[in-house]
Amino acid sequence: MNDADLVARRKATLGPTYQNFYDQPLHLVRGSGTKLWDVDGRQYIDCYNNVVSVGHCHPRVVEALCKQAATLNTHTRYLHAGIVELGEMLVARMPAAIDTCIFTCTGSEANDLATQIARHVTGNQGMVVTESSYHGVSELTRRLSTDSYPERDRPDWLAVIEPPNLYRGPWQRDDPTAAQKYLQQARSQLDLLEQRGHKPAAVMIDLVWDSNGPLVAPDDYLPGLCAEVRKRGGLVIADEVQAGYCRSGEHWWTSDVYGLKPDILTCGKPMGAGHPLAVMATKRAIIDAYSEQYHYFNTFGGNPVSAAVGKAVIDVIDSEGLLQNARETGAYLEAGLRELATRHDVIGDIQGRGLFWGLDMVTDQETRTAFSESQMRHLGSLIVEQGVITGTSGRYGQILKLRPPLVFSRTDADQTLAAIDSALRKLEL
Repeated sequence: MNDADLVARRKATLGPTYQNFYDQPLHLVRGSGTKLWDVDGRQYIDCYNNVVSVGHCHPRVVEALCKQAATLNTHTRYLHAGIVELGEMLVARMPAAIDTCIFTCTGSEANDLATQIARHVTGNQGMVVTESSYHGVSELTRRLSTDSYPERDRPDWLAVIEPPNLYRGPWQRDDPTAAQKYLQQARSQLDLLEQRGHKPAAVMIDLVWDSNGPLVAPDDYLPGLCAEVRKRGGLVIADEVQAGYCRSGEHWWTSDVYGLKPDILTCGKPMGAGHPLAVMATKRAIIDAYSEQYHYFNTFGGNPVSAAVGKAVIDVIDSEGLLQNARETGAYLEAGLRELATRHDVIGDIQGRGLFWGLDMVTDQETRTAFSESQMRHLGSLIVEQGVITGTSGRYGQILKLRPPLVFSRTDADQTLAAIDSALRKLEL
């Protein structure tokens, strides 16, 4: 079967909500580590998929999955050591005071549950998120995802604040008071929320602001924002679906990079290295207060197979030194990206940490006019032609996103940099 036939069948069966990357869709059939192969046997470096955190088809993860699947798979209404052991491993790595785990299948479920719990224990209904954020696909988390629907449809219980974008935002790097101005904007939105009759139940923060960048916030911005929300009776939810699991190269959790002590932490994508596994972790007092009235059960969340996979992923990260690799290879990649920016005027800005980087693409350095959607799609396609897979994000879709598995090497970085360089040279002709 050729790709055109498969595309036609896909459109007929799956509907228009499913989309493909690039001008010509990739037909991938195999993966290993940071490499993917298409149906014709061509190899690509995966510089996009953080879901497979320890690399595609890691043999230890595959072995753990297969062994447990061949033994038992049921749910959490029965005793099983696996889920307890996974919880203990995670709690040992959590930010201070987080001591209790509830497992789900997806980050959307984890964020949905976190919001329900925050609303119950605070008695408040308001939620605070950043502009152009993304937190999930359930009815509740989609309302928290301000990049997913028109502004006119936002509920009155939602306060939307400016992300701390020091390149494109209203206050930028040349303003020494930028952090305080972003905080004041957040306070004004919280005031408006209360004027509409809602106190905040929580602020939910994607700590890399993936939908906007990634971004790097001023040091005193996040502590100030969290203090303001807590002063008004709300909790702090750290959405680490994108930011967690060593992605920053500095700590297991990016909340620790900023010195935050969240009340609730959520994670998903990287936990199962491709297997659907997520967690909502919190303080025992919070979950005890919630459990006085409600109980939570998820048929597949934390099942024995998922637990075995989750434990294997953590073991691989530790035994292969992937936190250190994210730090060292991330620094190497950053240096290469900044050197590229000196040679290509279409790179307006570079932000990120560890193994998560974004290039803000512009048609004009002075006006900072963002690349269009079609220009970004074409750029990604040119990079794919060079054998590297990247993604896009950003408030205007203008960010070239680099977010590879944690096993990404210097050799992978060199090939990625060469591919981007070649693609930009073609683009600029």
